[in-house]
Amino acid sequence: MATFISHSPEETAALGESWGRALTAGSVLALQGDLGAGKTELVKGIARGLGVKERVHSPTFALLNLYTSGRLTLHHLDLYRLSSREEVVGAGLEETMFQPRGITVIEWPERWCERAGESVRPMGWRWVSILSPNETVREIVYDDSGT
Repeated sequence: MATFISHSPEETAALGESWGRALTAGSVLALQGDLGAGKTELVKGIARGLGVKERVHSPTFALLNLYTSGRLTLHHLDLYRLSSREEVVGAGLEETMFQPRGITVIEWPERWCERAGESVRPMGWRWVSILSPNETVREIVYDDSGT
């Protein structure tokens, strides 16, 4: 596990940008954190590191945004509005999560991973937790074993 302390949205995006430059096809990142923790800021940085030209925004209502102008396609999923694994499957998002053609970033992965009171973490995903100890600091804890 590694920890990065961010003091601004720009620092959070800069971490994402460094990841975006290094990510390889098939990478999946699972981002956990409260509303407003900085998950989308991290994705904006990842997109910048991939060379994405489109404006990146949260796919909360669309569930999935695709960005194709970078060196790899970025699949940005937001499972916040879904309440179960069955809804994720019903929305047709499962293939993007497990057989990405490019990079997949999933906000609110616990909607997929929690079932019957247990938490299941798919192998090969990079797990990222963004904690907000106060208004200006973000503690980004990540496991690099999946990439």
